[in-house]
Amino acid sequence: MSDIRPFHRFARWYDLAMPTVDETPLREALGLAERPVRHGVDLAGGTGRAASGLQHVEWTVVDAARGMLTRARQRGLDTVQADAARLPFRAESVDAVVIVDALHHVADQDELVREASRVLRPGGVFVVADFDPDTVRGRVLTAAEHLIGFESTFRTPTSLAADVRRAGFSTLIPEGGFAYVVAGVKPSER
Repeated sequence: MSDIRPFHRFARWYDLAMPTVDETPLREALGLAERPVRHGVDLAGGTGRAASGLQHVEWTVVDAARGMLTRARQRGLDTVQADAARLPFRAESVDAVVIVDALHHVADQDELVREASRVLRPGGVFVVADFDPDTVRGRVLTAAEHLIGFESTFRTPTSLAADVRRAGFSTLIPEGGFAYVVAGVKPSER
């Protein structure tokens, strides 16, 4: 993650400043998995906002900012301090990988997609919720993040879905607009 330091410092107030996660499209995307979703990884998961709202899955929150993980542990979540593009998990060891409102902060987004594919079991699902820079609100958000010094790289849902498809996933955009969701299902073994 390229913007680690501010998130480490801001962790104590992060949940107060951020809107709640809309769980409905995330649940729908997780429902696309071709296997039961029991174990998942919340990449760049910060304080565990997404993981704590998505019940019935054993989540591990991965984040590079130590302060964010402290808050996630206070919520009772398992945590691992790591770069979202270099995951310390065995191949084919989880059923779901999610990254919510954070992909734009990851420096090597292509490697993150490859890592999600590597750690997912066949039939598992990769879910990305982020913001479309081609919408009016997206252009404002992009400008604001750059103004405060973030190195954010926002992707359109179509561009992201194409990259996820190239990584071998079948893809769907279950939620479009400013706050979009892209889902990719890793093919099941035949």
